[in-house]
Amino acid sequence: MLRSIHCLQDVVDWGMCTGCGACYSLCTKNAVTLENIEHVGIRPRFKPAACAGCTECLDICPGYGVDASKYATKCTCAVQTSHLIGPTIEVWEGYAADNELRFRASSGGVLTALSLYCLEQEHMAFIFHTGMDPMAPWKNITVQSSNRQQLIRHAGSRYNASSPCDSLALIEACDRPCVFIGKPCDVAAVAALRAKRPALDKNLGMVLTFFCAGTPSVSATLDLLSKLAVDAAQVRGLRYRGNGWPGGFSIKKNTGSHCQVLSYEDSWHFLQKYRCLRCHLCPDGLGEMADISCGDAWHRHDKNSNDPGRSLVLVRSEHGREMLKKAIRAGYIQLTTSTPENVIKAQGLVARRRKIFGRLLAMKLLLIPATQFTGFNLFRNWVGLSLLAQIKTVFGTLKRLLHKKLWHKNSLDQSGRTNNFSQNILRRIA
Repeated sequence: MLRSIHCLQDVVDWGMCTGCGACYSLCTKNAVTLENIEHVGIRPRFKPAACAGCTECLDICPGYGVDASKYATKCTCAVQTSHLIGPTIEVWEGYAADNELRFRASSGGVLTALSLYCLEQEHMAFIFHTGMDPMAPWKNITVQSSNRQQLIRHAGSRYNASSPCDSLALIEACDRPCVFIGKPCDVAAVAALRAKRPALDKNLGMVLTFFCAGTPSVSATLDLLSKLAVDAAQVRGLRYRGNGWPGGFSIKKNTGSHCQVLSYEDSWHFLQKYRCLRCHLCPDGLGEMADISCGDAWHRHDKNSNDPGRSLVLVRSEHGREMLKKAIRAGYIQLTTSTPENVIKAQGLVARRRKIFGRLLAMKLLLIPATQFTGFNLFRNWVGLSLLAQIKTVFGTLKRLLHKKLWHKNSLDQSGRTNNFSQNILRRIA
């Protein structure tokens, strides 16, 4: 029983926390604070006396469990289903009709354009999403955008720790619907939390997500800057990609100079090694619980072309389909029909989803508690691999877990360090 998850502190100690911030929004006792720990990510701190005996947070925690069968939208229409990409009503490819939005965004700018439509035509109050911390550009903050200029300022991927669920009370208290944009794990938390909060549910005008391969910690960016011989104190602005497709890692210094210093491929190859353990176990990289999910249409990408960006668009709910149609008719987005096969062809996230069952099986063999995933067809995906590949997912993971000694709890001390093997939870397990 000691090697089980009984409270949210166990979720953190066993490396399953995603840092979404939903527990902070849910708690009515002021017993939860959030801390951005450089080498780990954003993690909650708890007041033991106030939290004693309380397990309410577990109900909405995507580190404890994600139930796609419960929270993914159930439609009355004919749903196109793929066990590899999740239930999808429609699949599209396209981009923002606004050339500036398309250029500044990470791929085709569809999420940004759809958000702008919601502001200008649906009169929603604001877009709730993640942006660069102007005081520390190598970090993220949760931001509200209420016009085109603000959306453009915050457009583009932020490969760093973020907790957009930390201020959901602002949406709940708003007098108009709002748009929420977050990682798939953030959206899973929102789906669970809105079931408990009618006011929040009412004010979520749209819930959007992007394809996610995992979240590096702050240390990833700081170490990359160090590798490039760039003093973080001299950095005024930082972009991970965008300004073209896919763009590159670029910085703006206090002197005003602005330069791309590393390609997208090279920067992501470095940053992805700092993702947390929970990210390597996630089957929901394509965001099943949002109204709409978007990501790079890599199968269309030609390194020798000047294509400013293209997105794959997965419509997950009837509400998402209606809003997307309106945005197309209003001239905000240009799309053509696509297929689940194109998503599978374009996204390496599908290959990861095939391996998750084997990774979780390895953890069970070592009695390591892990997130409970329901409704993702994990076993069906895994048995679709060759026998050799199945064996590798299990024994390769076992080898890495044993080598990195991840069968231990890694409780954070007051300084934010783990009591054992702190850096090991940041390295790939398979």
